[in-house]
Amino acid sequence: MRITAKRVNLFLLMKLPAAFFCGVRLKSIDSQTCTVSVTHRWINQNPFRSMYFAVQAMAAELSTGTLVFSQIKASGQNVSMLVGSNKGSYLKKATGRIVFTCSDGDLVSQALRAAIATREGQSVTLRSVGKNAQGEIVSEMEFVWQIKIK
Repeated sequence: MRITAKRVNLFLLMKLPAAFFCGVRLKSIDSQTCTVSVTHRWINQNPFRSMYFAVQAMAAELSTGTLVFSQIKASGQNVSMLVGSNKGSYLKKATGRIVFTCSDGDLVSQALRAAIATREGQSVTLRSVGKNAQGEIVSEMEFVWQIKIK
């Protein structure tokens, strides 16, 4: 099964409704890059009328996790994945449409190859950058994904 934006967004509706109803949507994915957007609305705002930090984290995590998941599926191996840790920096008030991009496909490939070759768990740190419509960085997130052959 090929991973597509439509399938991932349907998955959000069925399995992660909080993300779906907050407006998190996968826009594009290939082997190297995954892009997710979320628009500031009443349902996902904080008391200061900007996007709640957790909504930004959901979108950023989706951009990294979908990249890992798609490469695992493409490998044909039975591999588990888990977020080991995360950290975020919030640099600007998040209003309007924020687009999170993770371009660390090479790092995922290296970690997956190492996990398959050694049969040992691997950790890979992926970065997602959120930008507003003006191209300004609003937030930066890092997620440490742990992958292991089952």
